[in-house]
Amino acid sequence: MIELVVGVGTSSDATPGEVAALVHGALAGAGLPRDSVVALATIATKSEEPAIVDLGWPVTAYSATELGAVEVPHPSAAVGARTGTASVAEAAALMAAGAGAELVVTKQASAHATVAVARRASR
Repeated sequence: MIELVVGVGTSSDATPGEVAALVHGALAGAGLPRDSVVALATIATKSEEPAIVDLGWPVTAYSATELGAVEVPHPSAAVGARTGTASVAEAAALMAAGAGAELVVTKQASAHATVAVARRASR
């Protein structure tokens, strides 16, 4: 069975419904089963946001410094200016998925959130 980690970035205006729709749409669009998701990952300042917690998966959080050390395909200067790191969703997904992880869904965005999905390396 594959194990997936969903990285999530949100603004303060993100609603649980918006984030859930974005996560579920990203998974469905890539043909990935929801039951393969083992965790969510985000920046520490958002780890208790209802839009993230209400999704129901365990949440792992990282500091901006930790996320900033992860190489990602779609860094954002605007995100960097607001959060202190140029990536939340992609970097958090890769970091939480661990060594050898692969980004299987690159950053997808809605009006107030971003998501990305990483697959853990086979164990």
